[in-house]
Amino acid sequence: MARILIVDDEKEIIDLLTLYLEKDGFSVTGALDGETGLKLLSQGDFDCVLLDIMIPNINGFNVLKSIRKASAVPVIIISAKITSSDKILGLDLGADDYVTKPFDPLEVLARVKTNLRRFSSGTAKSALSQSQKKSIVVPPYELNLEECLFYKRGEAVEITATEFQLLRPFLESPNKVFTKQQLIEAGWPEQKFVEDNSIMVALSKLRSKMDENYSIKNIRGLGYRLEIK
Repeated sequence: MARILIVDDEKEIIDLLTLYLEKDGFSVTGALDGETGLKLLSQGDFDCVLLDIMIPNINGFNVLKSIRKASAVPVIIISAKITSSDKILGLDLGADDYVTKPFDPLEVLARVKTNLRRFSSGTAKSALSQSQKKSIVVPPYELNLEECLFYKRGEAVEITATEFQLLRPFLESPNKVFTKQQLIEAGWPEQKFVEDNSIMVALSKLRSKMDENYSIKNIRGLGYRLEIK
């Protein structure tokens, strides 16, 4: 049974989401402020976090920063902040998804399932069973498919589930150009529509974790490719 942590200062929202998530078989824990949320995370093994931004004690962005220092657990921001800058900041800090309030609880449920599938029990590991490959090695990088880890020159680099999925096709086919649609299918396989900003932010975050001479380049009018010189 997957465990979900909801961090939101509105008890009504926690209760509503808990109702839908538990009905679908999830175990749910709620926290009304950022400090409590981080404490619960340090004490328990959660599979997904639903995180509001405007919460007491420690705001959601700072909670997200702390989570990403220690874990790649899927984080879905649920917030009344609807501007592109807020969404970009949340995704840039490591969120895997962003849902604006007011929301349809069934959509949140669907997003939870999607992100759980993309994480350790999702596409990366199912692909492993099909290909029997344990890792993809393209010096100086290695993508461990069994452990869902990314290494640069032998050192582990923290990446999110979406970044992992985006990086895989680039490492499987260096120097091949991938279109935006192909990247959407790789990084967000369950979503019908993905904003351009989400793709740009995810690629920007990946580039920041890679070497300049062995990175993802924009090929104008065509798409993107990993250039290995």
